[in-house]
Amino acid sequence: MNTFQEFAAAYLPVLEKAMQEAITPPDPRLALHYDIMAYHLGWRDEHLRPTRAPAGKRVRPLLCLLACEAVGGTATDALPAAVAVELLHNFSLIHDDIEDNSPTRRHRPTVWKLWGIPQAINVGDGMFTLARRALHALAQRHPPERVLHAFRLFDDACVALTEGQHLDMLFENRLNVSVDDYLYMVRGKTTALLAASVTLGALLGGADEATQDHYFTFGQNLGLAFQIVDDILGIWGEEAKTGKSAASDILSKKKTLPVLYGLNHPEVGQALRALYAGPPFEDAEVAQVLNLLDKANARAYAQQLAESYHRRAIAALDATGIRSSAQDILRAFADALLHRDT
Repeated sequence: MNTFQEFAAAYLPVLEKAMQEAITPPDPRLALHYDIMAYHLGWRDEHLRPTRAPAGKRVRPLLCLLACEAVGGTATDALPAAVAVELLHNFSLIHDDIEDNSPTRRHRPTVWKLWGIPQAINVGDGMFTLARRALHALAQRHPPERVLHAFRLFDDACVALTEGQHLDMLFENRLNVSVDDYLYMVRGKTTALLAASVTLGALLGGADEATQDHYFTFGQNLGLAFQIVDDILGIWGEEAKTGKSAASDILSKKKTLPVLYGLNHPEVGQALRALYAGPPFEDAEVAQVLNLLDKANARAYAQQLAESYHRRAIAALDATGIRSSAQDILRAFADALLHRDT
């Protein structure tokens, strides 16, 4: 396997099977509870009939398996951890949708929209617990101290996720958020689980502590680069490729990196803050915001910062001294994230 797509084609069926086993109801009376999870994960439709709906690319668990192979392990040695990180990611999405009052995700109604907020909270809580329980299967393949270390990495990522979400919600109604504040939030909400995924893979592949640290650094910087590219696409991406309306993040007044750079810019910041403090945007205001961001060179700033984090991610991979086909796939994946247009 020489590409991420080939690796995904080989291991996604194994991952999906293991995830389905993790959310199998233990009693028929609990079927709805677990079927709602299956709906969110793309395996059920709104009537809970089997389907294959868009459910994300399972990037984090696949990176976990790749990192395990990269350091010389076998991908299946990290399978319980891969299941755990994907279930954790989806638990956070179920709760995020409630906290953000989002009616849809991936062009389908969100869990809370179909079954109500109380059931959605409980389903999210259940998925979080099942994620952690999935890690217990590591004891069948690994020594106790390695399993304990895996639990610590996982729990640290859980804490960081909630910290990042706290800051994200706190920043929604503030205009005095700095770029550093934003990047600190991203390190929790976006990069923590990605960094944990590759570090878990390296740990379970038998890597030493120094090598695990390099993979953590790789994942953290990759996550930062990914988020910044996502922020660029949310403002300047092509609608036909991103699937979102042009400048969608501006219309929703989302405070992404380019916007925060503009809000704090000495020349255009005051004008931007006046716009963002005003009523909901129409097309005319969107055009004004775009013009001000152009004057601040916000796109170029964001692109340069994404490239900087990408270089740090690749440097961390190189610092491991590892040469393997899986390592090459990780490097190529990082390159593709930087240059993606969707």
